[in-house]
Amino acid sequence: MKTPPLLHEITVLNGIRLLLWRDDLLHPDLPGNKARKLKYNLLEAKRLGHGRLLTFGGAYSNHLAAVATVGRLFGFETVGLVRGEPTAPLNPTLARCAADGMALHYLDRTAYRRRADPDFQAELLAQHGPAYLLPEGGTNALALPGVAEIIAEIRQHTAFDTLAVAAGTGGTLAGLLCGLAGEAHVAAVPALKNAAFLRADVDALTQAATGRVFDNYTLHLDYHCGGYAKLPPPLRSFIAGFEAQHGVLLDPIYTGKLLFGVLDLMEKGHFAAGSTVVAIHTGGLQAWGGFGK
Repeated sequence: MKTPPLLHEITVLNGIRLLLWRDDLLHPDLPGNKARKLKYNLLEAKRLGHGRLLTFGGAYSNHLAAVATVGRLFGFETVGLVRGEPTAPLNPTLARCAADGMALHYLDRTAYRRRADPDFQAELLAQHGPAYLLPEGGTNALALPGVAEIIAEIRQHTAFDTLAVAAGTGGTLAGLLCGLAGEAHVAAVPALKNAAFLRADVDALTQAATGRVFDNYTLHLDYHCGGYAKLPPPLRSFIAGFEAQHGVLLDPIYTGKLLFGVLDLMEKGHFAAGSTVVAIHTGGLQAWGGFGK
């Protein structure tokens, strides 16, 4: 798989150099961090002899879209358990999933909250399996080494002091920390409101994957823009302006908030003068189907 290039220098502000890593260019059909998270999970599914993948997600989930694409590209049957009630017609994300061959089933919100319960998972596997079970967002210990590979790829192009990444379930952040092994820093911008809980989740993931807990990261909690999947007018305007200036479309759920936050932090002098910050575009552009670009 060809290593995607750094796009170009986005800005130098207050003596800080900001670069954008285009992981959204990783694969034409399977861009971004979801492909990295799935890499070693797919190898494990094949090792265990599974030809079906079972997973969870919301109605506009990048993860569901990625798993459905994996099924089409690599010959897996896929089953998506969608949070909420069925609607007709399908939204663009779920329509794409169905076109890629994913069987869609729906869980009401009470049932969906049990998605990590082993007994409930056993019931789902009895109903929809046998299958390889992928958690929501694709985040588990096997997801981390795939994400960690990005560190060596970036270092082929530039040295850096800080990586900046959006956070949902915390899997991408945890994978970056594993790849850095304590070197450099990660500035994480959660897409969710009240996301301080992510620290415990990220620490548990790195502990499970490497036996280590890392402290070289910061959760910047003030750039959620109202919460997950919220796109208020100032954020929409920022994304449109960023595309007009730099020729790069950011997604409305994660990377839009990431760059909004990073540029604000640069203006406030959060990063050391003379340092290099690399922000990671993790993909997710399919989500625009639910917002009307």
